[in-house]
Amino acid sequence: MFQPMLLWSDILIFILLFSLIAFFINLSRNPVARARWRHVFTTRIGSGAFIVIVFYVLIAVLDSLHFRTALPPVEGGDGAVAQEADGTVHYSQDVRSVLDIILHDLDSQDEKTYSAPFALYSFAKENQESDAGYVIRAFPRLEHGGKHIVRDEEHVLDIWVKTARAIGLTILPCLLVIFLHSAWRRRKPPVEHPLPWTVIYTTLTILVLLCGWVLNLSQYYHILGTDKVGQDVLYQSIKAIRTGVLIGTLATLVTLPLAVVLGISAGYFKGKIDDVVQYIYTTLNSIPGILLIAASVLLIDVYIETNPEQFKLISERADFKFIALCFILGVTSWTGLCRLLRAETLKLSQLEYVQAAHAFGVGNWRIIFRHILPNVNHIILIALVLDFSAFVLAEAVLSYIGVGVDPSMASWGNMINEARSELARDPVVWWSVSAAFILMFVLVLAANLFSDRVRDAFDPRSVHGRV
Repeated sequence: MFQPMLLWSDILIFILLFSLIAFFINLSRNPVARARWRHVFTTRIGSGAFIVIVFYVLIAVLDSLHFRTALPPVEGGDGAVAQEADGTVHYSQDVRSVLDIILHDLDSQDEKTYSAPFALYSFAKENQESDAGYVIRAFPRLEHGGKHIVRDEEHVLDIWVKTARAIGLTILPCLLVIFLHSAWRRRKPPVEHPLPWTVIYTTLTILVLLCGWVLNLSQYYHILGTDKVGQDVLYQSIKAIRTGVLIGTLATLVTLPLAVVLGISAGYFKGKIDDVVQYIYTTLNSIPGILLIAASVLLIDVYIETNPEQFKLISERADFKFIALCFILGVTSWTGLCRLLRAETLKLSQLEYVQAAHAFGVGNWRIIFRHILPNVNHIILIALVLDFSAFVLAEAVLSYIGVGVDPSMASWGNMINEARSELARDPVVWWSVSAAFILMFVLVLAANLFSDRVRDAFDPRSVHGRV
């Protein structure tokens, strides 16, 4: 038995998902916007980067389907099962997700302490008794990693054999699906700007092969090793994807309305409105951002500590702090986009077609929505993606200095923070930092590459933006 669990961040991610679906449905009814977005996806880099971003979002969605499992019945003193008089079922305090079920092998095979990727032995020596009865210092054998290996000489060969088997079992369905889709596509009439199907097939195949390889080999080895308390590093880095995707998206959506409304209003109406907006963002920029965010996060911590009755579960407390951090990052990071939009709106408001609209008596808000906003959309879209990347990196920095997400929440910043002392060891424990860096790097790189293609398609001064 299980009990579905909805956190506030879960609700927000599902709202974002439905909003994206509605956006694409509305996009199909707008020929001009559809032509511009089609240009984004007809480029090889744009389509490949988009697939990688969707892959990360899919993992975040799977990790947002939370539930609590029922606790097992307790036996009484005479061996009978003790139950509540009214038949009440008690549930675990541990909130799990669908992703935890998929990654069960990664989550359930904990060791005592550090172990290197694909290792058979622990990374730290322990006192052991030899066959002769002496106490010696040696590397103990791992409890789960490579426990099926009888002789150490079989280790490398076993990894290659299991890798080949995982790839073989995964690539055959991929090739079959690609063949069927290619055959179906050939029967359709050719289009003017076809999608780069070679890149799409290759990217999807690589991602599917990677998933199949991880799920297969994680049954036998710790692919990226374990941390200080023996938890699988790969499992932690995958669980941190939800935190990275959500903090980048939610903080960006908080930034957007503030920057757009204030920036366009200041540039279009000028006068006192412009003075007030400039005063606000100049004052905000004069305060060190890290100090402002740290002070706000500490206030949230104080609120949580003084109101423990509002947070019955650890996950609820961590989720509240996470959403508060997204809001704080968004509120303190809108000034850059606001300045860009103000400057662009000042220029656009002096153009001939805007002056003509004023002469014909067109209302201010209609001019903003018909003439100003469409011509600054490319700036907004680029800033959205770039801010997303900046917020993902900011979470890592804030968690590194101790004012980020809750320590109980999986995040790349917490992994890097916990790995500070590991880098001073001899030999160095490098895999925790490397795992967090690689997954964060791939997400940020895909977002930046995708933003470049969006800029090319939506910038009115570019060839494709004038479609």
